[in-house]
Amino acid sequence: MNYSITPNSTFPVVNITMGQDETIQIESGSMIYHNGLVELSGHMNSNGKKGLGGIMSAIGRSVTSGERFFITTATGTAPDAELAIAPGNPGVIKELTLDDTHQYRLNTGAFLAMDTTASYHMVSQKVSGALFGGTGGFFIMETAGTGTMLVSAYGDIIPIALDGSHEYVIDNSHVVAWDSKLNYNIQPASGVIGFTTGEGLVNRFSGSGTVYIQTRNIEALANLVQPFLPSSKD
Repeated sequence: MNYSITPNSTFPVVNITMGQDETIQIESGSMIYHNGLVELSGHMNSNGKKGLGGIMSAIGRSVTSGERFFITTATGTAPDAELAIAPGNPGVIKELTLDDTHQYRLNTGAFLAMDTTASYHMVSQKVSGALFGGTGGFFIMETAGTGTMLVSAYGDIIPIALDGSHEYVIDNSHVVAWDSKLNYNIQPASGVIGFTTGEGLVNRFSGSGTVYIQTRNIEALANLVQPFLPSSKD
C-alpha cells in the first residue's frame, strides 16, 4: 500500500495511490474522495464464505464483534489512481506491519484499511472476556497474512512494550490492538476500588509483545455529553 498521512493534523486523512488493478480493503464508509480512477465495490464481510454461509458469517461478525456487515474493496482502474480515506474516530492513524512474526488482535472499530495480501478472521475468546465485553464480545478480530494494515483511535496511539517480566493492567476502553501472541484476560476492576475510582473493566496482558493504546476513552466522552442531551420528556 502506497500512502501518506496528513502530517501535524488533529484529524488526519490517508492519501493512497494505486496502480492499475491494484486492490486494497477499506472500512465501509471511510472513503472521502477519489480521482475517478478507482472502482469501489462493497461485499459482505464474510471471511471468504459464500451463499447462505457467507450471509450468516457476515451477520455473525457484525453482531458479535461490532464489525460492519459490508467491507469495501478499492481497485485502481488506471495508473496513478488516488483515494483518500479517514476513520470515524477523531484521532491518529497508525500503520501496523503484518508478517510471519507480527500478527495482531483488534479492538472494535480499530480497523481502517489493509493490503489484500493480508486478512483478518474471527477467533473466540474466553467466556469471561466475552461476557464483560468491550473487545468484541464472544469473538475478536485476528489478522493473518502479510502486508500493511492501518488502524485508528480516539486521541493518540501509544505503544506499550511488554518484556514478559510482569503483566500490564490496561483499562479496556483504551485498548486498540495487541500482539496476538500475548496472553490476556478481561476482568472487572477490583471491587470497591474499581467502583470508586471509576474504572470499569481492565485487560491484564502478560508475555512478550506490544499493546497499542488510545489516549482518550470514547465511552467517557459519551458519559460527559449524555447529561446535556435532550430527554424524551423534553
